[in-house]
Amino acid sequence: MGGTMGKSFDIQLIGVFLPKLLSYLHITLFILAAALLLGLLIGFIIVIPRLYQVPVLNRLVMIYVSFIRGTPILIQLVLVYYGLPELLHLVHIDVTNVGAIVFVIITYGLHIGAYVSEIVRSAVLSIDRGQLEAAYATGMTGRDAFIRIVLPQALVIALPNFGNLVISSMKDTSLAFSLGVMDMVGRAETLLTTNHFLEIYMSLAIIYYAICIVLERLFAAGEKRLMRHERKITVDRAGGLQHYS
Repeated sequence: MGGTMGKSFDIQLIGVFLPKLLSYLHITLFILAAALLLGLLIGFIIVIPRLYQVPVLNRLVMIYVSFIRGTPILIQLVLVYYGLPELLHLVHIDVTNVGAIVFVIITYGLHIGAYVSEIVRSAVLSIDRGQLEAAYATGMTGRDAFIRIVLPQALVIALPNFGNLVISSMKDTSLAFSLGVMDMVGRAETLLTTNHFLEIYMSLAIIYYAICIVLERLFAAGEKRLMRHERKITVDRAGGLQHYS
């Protein structure tokens, strides 16, 4: 390949570019970890109005979730990066010196939070109400019933979807470079001056794929462990509830 398509392909250069890109992996993982923490916090907060059907708040959360699910993450990045400073400026808060990575984390946190709320809501609502009624009949409080009956089963149901969300979000962090964040993709963009486009992006693909494989196996192991733990749980508060699986 020559001209605008770059130089002739050299597979040995993948070994050269891999360490250069991996040196920025910590930034990609930091964005993902920080966004997940923020997303989990947002998700668990906004799921409450949905579960308890709180007037007005429930509707607002539905609109928020619908907007996040119905718009590309790149558009969300641009809206937060340019829109949030304008909104804060109205209340005399200046964020012009805040780094782009903060806006990236906020965007991904809002994005993840919307999906987490739906994952949690669907998992909790899937639990048979009869089990809760039986728990109350044995004298359990609402808190105990949630922790001992609902939560273990909801975790098993939610974990596969949450794992998919984490993997999807990790791949989505590749768009952070669009706001000037120097992560792995940002570093790859600076290497394009070598005109070895294919080798650079093959190196990126290898790294992202390897991370996805690791995450998939971690979540699969976690799911297997939760299911094994759930099968061992026997609620016996007052002579009680049958073992469930």
